Amino acid sequence: MDNSKRRFFIAFLPPQDIQDYATEIKEYFAKNYNSRHALKSPPHITLQPPFEWPLDNVSVLEQTLSTFAESQTPVPIILKGFGAFVPRVIYINVIKTPELMSLQGYLMAHLEESLGIVDPVSKTRPFAPHMTVAFSDLTRQNFRAAWPEFQRRELEFKFTVSHLTLLIHDGKQWNVSKNFDFPDTVE
Repeated sequence: MDNSKRRFFIAFLPPQDIQDYATEIKEYFAKNYNSRHALKSPPHITLQPPFEWPLDNVSVLEQTLSTFAESQTPVPIILKGFGAFVPRVIYINVIKTPELMSLQGYLMAHLEESLGIVDPVSKTRPFAPHMTVAFSDLTRQNFRAAWPEFQRRELEFKFTVSHLTLLIHDGKQWNVSKNFDFPDTVE
C-alpha cells in the first residue's frame, strides 16, 4: 500500500449500546462460525464505501464532509431483523427510510462533485443499507449453518443519527477518524 495514501470510508455509527449488541453478535460469529473479519470495524452503516485518499490532503476531505454535514438534519434509523447477501454475508437489516436513502444519495453526489470520489460498484446497484455481522471469511458451509439461526431472529432498534463518521484503515482494522455533526442536534 502506498504510504502517502490511506483507505477511508464514511458511515453512520449507532449509539454505543447498539454497537455493543452488534459486537456481541460479531463475536458469536467469530466463536461459533470462525468468521472474525467483521470485528475489524465498529458496527456501522456504510454511506460511502472505502476509497483511497492522500494523507497529506485529509484536511480537504474533512472540510468537504464538514460542509456537507452542516446542511443535513438528523436521520431516523430503524434496525429490524437480519438479512443476507447469499452466500457469504449476514447483516442486521436497516430499513430504507426516505431520509436515509436521500442523505446517502446526496453524500455520494457531493463527494463525486467536490472531490472526484466515486465507487464504481455503487454506480451499478442501488444502495442497500445494512450493518454487517459476518462476511468475507464466513465460509459457504458456515453461512448455510448460521443463516437459519438468524433469518427469523427478532431484533428491532430505533435511533436518530446526528453526525457522519469518517473511518480510516490503519493496515489491520478500521478506526474512527472524525465525526461531523449536523447542526442543532438534539439527542
